[in-house]
Amino acid sequence: MGESWPTSPPDLGYYEAVPYVLVVESIERGGQWLRRAAYPELPGCAVEATSAIEAIERLDRERLRVLRQLWERGAEIPLPRPALRALRASRDAAE
Repeated sequence: MGESWPTSPPDLGYYEAVPYVLVVESIERGGQWLRRAAYPELPGCAVEATSAIEAIERLDRERLRVLRQLWERGAEIPLPRPALRALRASRDAAE
């Protein structure tokens, strides 16, 4: 059974609790290795730092900033795509 949506429009706290996909990668900038962390589903939500832990901590603050900015502008806030298991279960149930 799929996840049900709230009967009323979600508030900002709802979006702040959504588990977005987190991507961390090593990149080289000017001869220095950095860690880049991003939530690809949130526009412009990426940071760089010298360690993965620092990047993840900074990214969480950036995620909240991006969500608040989208909320205040009245822009649509993207939700993560469903997990592959959920997609397969939905497809199997439809057959």
